[in-house]
Amino acid sequence: MTHRLSAVLVATAAVLAGCGTVEATDPLLPTGPTGRIRFVNLSFAADTTTGKVNASLEGRPFGVDLAYGRATPAFLPSPAAATYSPVLVGSRTLVLKRTADTTTTVATVPLQIENGVDYTVYATGSVPVTPFVTRDTNTAPATGQVRVRVVHLAPSAGNVDVFVTPVGADLASATPTLANVPLRASAYLSVPAGTYQVRVVPAGTAPASRAASVAINLASVALPANGARTLIAADNFSGGAPFRFIALVDR
Repeated sequence: MTHRLSAVLVATAAVLAGCGTVEATDPLLPTGPTGRIRFVNLSFAADTTTGKVNASLEGRPFGVDLAYGRATPAFLPSPAAATYSPVLVGSRTLVLKRTADTTTTVATVPLQIENGVDYTVYATGSVPVTPFVTRDTNTAPATGQVRVRVVHLAPSAGNVDVFVTPVGADLASATPTLANVPLRASAYLSVPAGTYQVRVVPAGTAPASRAASVAINLASVALPANGARTLIAADNFSGGAPFRFIALVDR
């Protein structure tokens, strides 16, 4: 991690320790090649209390009281808040504990960090929590374009068709932007900067039935030139419908 991030974490260690995260001698000072990492909590349970988790990376606090849909390090206090956190290459470990009962480890995620590679770790499911790790593309898109990634992590929705269209476009005459997307798929596309509507329907839905079959609707999202966004198709916090999109800033 950067010195800046380490300083903020040390300053907040007393508070975080009370919630179950542990301060440790920092093994991640940037004295060698690094990758980058972020974590997204998509673990669901019967209520928002038991669904919250604390995250530690190599024994360092990486996020506390993370509710469903929250991401870290974006969650951390300024100036440590960032899209990703740098971490030294090699074998690393992310540990998740229940915020409501920090004696309970809900997941231990081993990671192999490569030089210059960005990763997102998603905690999915309930008991047991299942990690899903993606390698992320965060180079600059073509001039005037925005890179959009759709990650399908809504198990109750089955395979889906994804439509990225102008706001209010008729789905009956639209072509799926991503067709028959299976669970745990992560697909990138590039579109001109602008404002879009993103809708998900069950895979193979007949054109005339699409409007009535929309399972997830992001009614309006501004996608800036030369930026990148991840759109996560997810269950609600207790599992199943109503489904939702969670938008993350990648760059």
